[in-house]
Amino acid sequence: MDDNKVIRQLIRVNLELEGFEVVTAADGAECLEIVERVRPDVVTLDVVMPRLDGLRAAARLRGDPCTRHLRIAIVSACTHAEIESGLQAGVDAFLSKPFEPAELVRLVRRLAHTPRPSSGAPGADRPHPRRPAPRLS
Repeated sequence: MDDNKVIRQLIRVNLELEGFEVVTAADGAECLEIVERVRPDVVTLDVVMPRLDGLRAAARLRGDPCTRHLRIAIVSACTHAEIESGLQAGVDAFLSKPFEPAELVRLVRRLAHTPRPSSGAPGADRPHPRRPAPRLS
């Protein structure tokens, strides 16, 4: 998810070249709608977004029993306070902008193939199916 169309295309192209199935969103509200429909394995979020920012989108994903198992990465030029807020919201990883495409691919590959640790919350440790090509929103 990124409100910048060029960044969305950069993310899409680089991940699709590596075999990932990618669905993009222009803001946090659209991201939540897509996640509900597509059920991706990994979600990347920018912090500063219209309608619903990335940190609030991450918190909502973690608060929903159906999506709390998703791996979430913030891809943004974050301040220390935003990183702290992201960690509190349950973000799994951070990638600072500007980034090298290879860094993005490594991060998404690692998240897609590493199950999220159980938080002890109901449903948090339930298995979720893996697709041959992990999905990214």
